[in-house]
Amino acid sequence: MDGLGHGQDAASAAHAAVGALDRYSREPLTDLVRRCHEALVGLRGVVLGLAYLDPQAATMAWLGVGNVGGVLLRADLGNRPSRITLVPNAGFIGVEQTRPRTRSVPLAPGDTVILYSDGIKDGFAESLALSNTPQEIADFVITRQVKGNDDALVLVARYAR
Repeated sequence: MDGLGHGQDAASAAHAAVGALDRYSREPLTDLVRRCHEALVGLRGVVLGLAYLDPQAATMAWLGVGNVGGVLLRADLGNRPSRITLVPNAGFIGVEQTRPRTRSVPLAPGDTVILYSDGIKDGFAESLALSNTPQEIADFVITRQVKGNDDALVLVARYAR
């Protein structure tokens, strides 16, 4: 999640959206987007990427709104496609009502999910070593792949089943 702009107003919007996610965390992803929109009335908007990993079904549902990114990197390169990219919907939560579409993808043990904000350089996934831990991958991205002119956030998770 990334608040629009910079400073305290952007931080306040992000905190309000996080509060809505905390309160309604068990709702479907599209409902969470609506809840965030409602929580941001009168504040700046946010962009965000959300993912729900279902270990029982071995699937991940995800969506994005605004200038955020996500990539699923397959542990087994024979599992095609070996990389799946999150395609976010245009818009800003809290500024305009959006109806994002959720995409569901199958997961296999060792698959790595990365969600990131627009402060991260495009194309960084090609330089990652999936043999590294999720923390090592996050550290690499946040120290070497930041644009430098915006705040940056990266979340890395590995599906272990």
